[in-house]
Amino acid sequence: MEGIGLYAIILVVGIIFLWIILYFVPLNLWFQCILTQVKISLLQLILMRWRKVPPSIIVIAMINSKKAGLNLSADQLEAHYLAGGHVQKVVNALISADKANIPLDFKAATAIDLAGRDVFEAVQMSVNPKVINTPPVAAVAKDGIQLIAKARVTVRANIKQLVGGAGEETILARVGEGIVSSIGSADSHKKVLENPDSISKVVLNKGLDSGTAFEILSIDIADVDVGKNIGAQLQMDQANADKNIAQARAEERRAMAVALEQENKAKIHDARAKVTLAEAEVPLAMAEAFRNGNLGIMDYYRMKNIEADTTMRESIAKPGTGPNKPVGS
Repeated sequence: MEGIGLYAIILVVGIIFLWIILYFVPLNLWFQCILTQVKISLLQLILMRWRKVPPSIIVIAMINSKKAGLNLSADQLEAHYLAGGHVQKVVNALISADKANIPLDFKAATAIDLAGRDVFEAVQMSVNPKVINTPPVAAVAKDGIQLIAKARVTVRANIKQLVGGAGEETILARVGEGIVSSIGSADSHKKVLENPDSISKVVLNKGLDSGTAFEILSIDIADVDVGKNIGAQLQMDQANADKNIAQARAEERRAMAVALEQENKAKIHDARAKVTLAEAEVPLAMAEAFRNGNLGIMDYYRMKNIEADTTMRESIAKPGTGPNKPVGS
């Protein structure tokens, strides 16, 4: 029994040791390299394991490139993998570019891949151009009518400017700006509706793809809709603003007139108060004149008669009253 247990332990240790050997020495990949005439030694495959580079990725990429007639080395692919790149995408892009007669070398492809762009998709876009639909762009012609245009932009990837070139957002922004400028320079919105291709011609001649990762092949106006009458709306808003300003100024003048009227009334009351104070001093002055002997009894009676005569003349002069007509009849 002890012998059987010892053999079992030896067997398990042997299996584990064999698995470790096969893991670090990928014999199956080495045989694949021999059969496909790919120059990768067994030592290179073992060192890849130690450098934490999956040998299968490098071997498959080397086989694909070899069959496509490309001259790539395992060191180049391994260095690109260690730099954080996508080895298979780069190889596929190089194969597609070679078949489509697009000039693309390994250095440029890896630079594009490490820049964060999908190099394989870029090569495909160079072969099959992509159509980008712009969002609705609103612009106003010189006659004040708003037009809402939609465009389809056909672009092709520019391999030489993929690194550092602007993306689709820049293309859409520039096309939208060109549409607004083209419609805004039109004398009438009817001319734009009659010839919508004039917008695309003007926009296309502006070189909007400069500094971008794409080459604009065509700009087609898909739809043009008539929007609001912005000119009339602005005139109405201006008229309402002028009316509000005029009303505010009129209200200001009315308030000033009311204030001036109240001020004049206050002045009248002040004058009346002064007259009343002056009249109150007359009896005091007469009494002082009596005490000082400057006014006699006869003078006082004469003054009263004059006042009575004056009051009678005023009552006769008033309409509706007189000596023969009682007051209030």
